[in-house]
Amino acid sequence: MRIVGLDHVQLAMPPGREAEARAFYSGVLGLHELEKPEPMRSHGGCWFELAGAQVHLGIEADFRPAQKAHPALVVADLAAARTTLEAARAPIKTAAPVDGRARIFTEDPFGNRIELLAAAGGVA
Repeated sequence: MRIVGLDHVQLAMPPGREAEARAFYSGVLGLHELEKPEPMRSHGGCWFELAGAQVHLGIEADFRPAQKAHPALVVADLAAARTTLEAARAPIKTAAPVDGRARIFTEDPFGNRIELLAAAGGVA
């Protein structure tokens, strides 16, 4: 087997909170919302797109946030990302650099952990 790419990351969210998901993933993080395929629309949730991959939020009736597992999103300017998160009153936790790349953690409105990682050669 030879894996050639990453299509999407699936996160869970509680039922009926799609507006909050859109406000955070599109409004704060700046991801583009995708229209879900017809057979999936009735299940609720939201799908978002970023460079080359997608983040899917699916409804989970017995929802518990992912507090350790997380997507790591690469940003061109980590300081600007921090400023955006602060303006949105999102929690921010600074983490030790990995391979010389600065990073921070935040949470979506449901408590799912999200890592923001400086691009190689980007602004920390």
